Amino acid sequence: MMNLLRTGALLAALTALFVGVGFLIGNETGMIIALVIALATNAFAYWYSDSLLLRTYGAREITRASHPELYALVAELARGAELPLPRLYVIDNDQPNAFATGRNPDNAALAVHTGLLRMLTREEVAGVIGHELAHIRNYDTLTMTVTATLAGAVAALANIGISSRDPHDQNGPSFLEGLLIMLVAPFAAGIIQMAISRSREYEADRIGATISGQPNRLADALLKIHQGVRHLANPTAEANPATTHVFIMNPLQGWISDLFASHPPTAERVRRLRAMTPEAGAAIGRVARTL
Repeated sequence: MMNLLRTGALLAALTALFVGVGFLIGNETGMIIALVIALATNAFAYWYSDSLLLRTYGAREITRASHPELYALVAELARGAELPLPRLYVIDNDQPNAFATGRNPDNAALAVHTGLLRMLTREEVAGVIGHELAHIRNYDTLTMTVTATLAGAVAALANIGISSRDPHDQNGPSFLEGLLIMLVAPFAAGIIQMAISRSREYEADRIGATISGQPNRLADALLKIHQGVRHLANPTAEANPATTHVFIMNPLQGWISDLFASHPPTAERVRRLRAMTPEAGAAIGRVARTL
């Protein structure tokens, strides 16, 4: 409940930031226009963000006939979680990763990289699938879509506001206000987006571990994914950093990964998962030394 309230408060702050930028650009009229834009962009994201995201990453829909083992595994876990079977996709990418998307459990999609299927055991893949099903069950796929859309809209609105600024307009934003709009607003939006994403990842780890029944296997999967992301690039994600929050682990590398830190530290995620099992003690220290 606290996690849900915190997410709601952060979403409200992001919406208020968007409307506030509109006010700085055009006073009451700008505020109303910003609110209308926010509603329109969220409506678009609600209906079309999943197909747009899947198309961006070149995802291929699979069937029981084309991928019988993966299809059967997801069907088994979805049934245990009392969820409809999501549409299943595979992305041809060597980096081990996965994500879920969709506006609700009845219209959800789950995509996995071919690298994940090659590098992980069946039990570890089950842990990853459980994590993504938890996102679907918690409506995180919708929450994060709205968050990303609003954060992107704040940045776009800020750029429009500063580029169209008329220095002779006494009613428009001053130079200082323009600088605030251009720099601070998008940064603040990004911070709020990352805070929402991080809180949802911990919860999805916890629920996902109960769905798969194997918290240690999900922890093992996260360690392998962490190493894979460090050594294998995802060019599409590098070109679209605003989408990184949907993945089970941030797919970006280097300083860009630090700048768009949309996920909690892997070591802390693994520590929490290990703590769900009786044999957690010795393993936690080993994990911290490997990251």
